[in-house]
Amino acid sequence: MRISKQIMLGCAAALVASGALPVLAQPAKSLLAYSPKPTKLPAYGSNKPVTRLSEVLAKHKGQASWTEQVIKTDRFDTRWVQMAPGEKLSTRYYGDDRVMWVVWQGQIRFNIEGQEPFVASKGFLVQVPQRVRYSAETVGSEPSLRYEVTRSGQLPNFPADNGEPKPPNAPDGTEYVKVSTPTLPDKYEGVNKPFVDFFKDVVAKDPVKGPNPSLVMMDEGNMSNIIRGKGVVTPPPSNKGHFHVGRDEFWFILEGKIDYLIEDIGLLTADAGDIVFVPPGRWHRASFADGQTDTRLSFNANPYTFHAFGPDSGGSQ
Repeated sequence: MRISKQIMLGCAAALVASGALPVLAQPAKSLLAYSPKPTKLPAYGSNKPVTRLSEVLAKHKGQASWTEQVIKTDRFDTRWVQMAPGEKLSTRYYGDDRVMWVVWQGQIRFNIEGQEPFVASKGFLVQVPQRVRYSAETVGSEPSLRYEVTRSGQLPNFPADNGEPKPPNAPDGTEYVKVSTPTLPDKYEGVNKPFVDFFKDVVAKDPVKGPNPSLVMMDEGNMSNIIRGKGVVTPPPSNKGHFHVGRDEFWFILEGKIDYLIEDIGLLTADAGDIVFVPPGRWHRASFADGQTDTRLSFNANPYTFHAFGPDSGGSQ
């Protein structure tokens, strides 16, 4: 069943008003169920359990501008993008989905239709709703680096209202043709805002705790959530965590370190700037690594995604 945008935004507004976190929407009492889990684990393919930023930067050392694909699935298409000082991203928009970035280096001036221009630096979580025009430019003397998240199969549109030139074909060979369209820009509604400055709006406000509510992006097909807390001793292997039915999930490590136990992969630790990915149907567990405050930014379909925990866990990890 497809949940309408109005219902989703209504739920988000209710969460904001009540101060409740998404997990509180689950039943107070855990229920036992038989959940479908593939006997043959979905393969990672070209995706990696963890993409380490240090390795990506080493690969592109000496390059002023570059793009590095990170995750490509039926749902997600994500990449690191570095732009040289003064480099510009021309005006564009997505017709049927929003785009989100984690700015991680340098400074980017964003010009978003209907908003005052702003400069984003490390830790800014920036998003643009569907059909809203935007452009961007690296400002300052150093390159900018951002992590970009879009839906797979979605290519941007480019304005043609004022005689703008036809853009080159897309990397997959898709040709751009001139059309007319009656569609109007979407709006920032509910938890969705042009940006969140993680280090100012979250870290500076509390040395340990995360924001409440923790959602930073949500609509009928997207969700991003800040998960923050003080490090703990790594749980035992008997704590397998949970899996998702038919849905992949990934996280951007914003602060500190996160320990992950992933079925058929084992235990790994991800540092700030790293990205961790888990295909559908695999047991996985995330925990705050001991020794500091840790934060991960999760990306999933919505805050009500079904979690299948072990039968003896009581519906939690």
